Amino acid sequence: MDDTKPCPCRRGDTFGECCGPVLAGRPAPSAEALMRSRYTAFALGDADYLLRSWHPATRPAALDLDPGRRWLFLEIRHTTGGGPFDESGTVEFTAHYRDPAGRGQLHEVSRFTRTEGRWSYLDGDIEH
Repeated sequence: MDDTKPCPCRRGDTFGECCGPVLAGRPAPSAEALMRSRYTAFALGDADYLLRSWHPATRPAALDLDPGRRWLFLEIRHTTGGGPFDESGTVEFTAHYRDPAGRGQLHEVSRFTRTEGRWSYLDGDIEH
């Protein structure tokens, strides 16, 4: 993705100032930043990054992304912990998408943990 384009996570920065460096290997500074980078990876179809940012204890062996699903925008609803002095955090979000069946949304409360200075996605509860 072009570093000068708006970041898919819609935080308001360009991709090169927002999620681009995290997808390229820079540690996310917070659980929310990791959540935003993971959303951006879904939007860009970057399954390798999604697996790399997943905690080894809960990471699946493979990830099959739906090429027919287009991620439209992300809403961060609430965060707890996940800051520079925390070892864990949660991010509640709604990710909006469009696929052949129409528009939809994924509402999840994701759990993150930090190990050796790097945030990783642990797991999440999908809200209905």
